[in-house]
Amino acid sequence: MLDGRGLHIQSFNKSILQSLKKCIFNWSGGKDSALALYHCLQNPDLEIKYLVTTVNDAMNRISMHGVREELLIQQAASIGIPLYQIRLPEMPGMKEYDDTMRLHMDKFTAEGITHAIFGDIFLEDLKAYRDARLAEASMTGIYPLWKRDTHELINEFLGLGFGTVIACTQARLGEFAGKEITPELINSLPDDVDVCGENGEFHTFVFKGPVFKQPVKYKTGEKVFKEYAAPKSTDDTCFSSTPTTTISGFWYCDLLPEN
Repeated sequence: MLDGRGLHIQSFNKSILQSLKKCIFNWSGGKDSALALYHCLQNPDLEIKYLVTTVNDAMNRISMHGVREELLIQQAASIGIPLYQIRLPEMPGMKEYDDTMRLHMDKFTAEGITHAIFGDIFLEDLKAYRDARLAEASMTGIYPLWKRDTHELINEFLGLGFGTVIACTQARLGEFAGKEITPELINSLPDDVDVCGENGEFHTFVFKGPVFKQPVKYKTGEKVFKEYAAPKSTDDTCFSSTPTTTISGFWYCDLLPEN
């Protein structure tokens, strides 16, 4: 039987739990996600229920990044937060993407989740898109890295002991695919490339750091170039009526589990 003090403590603990913001964390497996997660884990007001990752259902790889599902699963296991995969076709149109995401957002809100965390840094149109979709589900976005200087962020990331490898790059940056990010590599990037790749110049896979219980071991495999056709439907928000004269595609370095 609880005495008066015990009842007070129980009531206090219940009040704390009720005041926590229940969140999903949008996990890409890359460096910005990892640094944003690091900061969120220091915040006692946040309760992260899931790491949410979109996965190419045809290839079993993280959307855009091209990282194998096996490595994603190892990341989540080392972090210790349940992984929630949203399976998507290889090239979904925006309507198909939005409809799929809406179904999952409804599931999250039914579980009492009220917030979604992203590692975005400065792309205003992307943030506006996310916030509009979240508002439809009565959810709110949290952006721990928003508007911070990207040079400051990459230095903090490396200073904390994180390790990351470039999984894919835009066509012109193929020489960097498969390389681990170091201060020397950052200094060798072309002047017009953001050091965090925030404009989509490159994407990464994080394999060690303070959010992991143990490193995720990997080895590099073959490099392949994949060209992407522009959307043909005017209903797609990525559609452009301007003819493309440059090659649109990415170099991917296959990252293999080392086990």
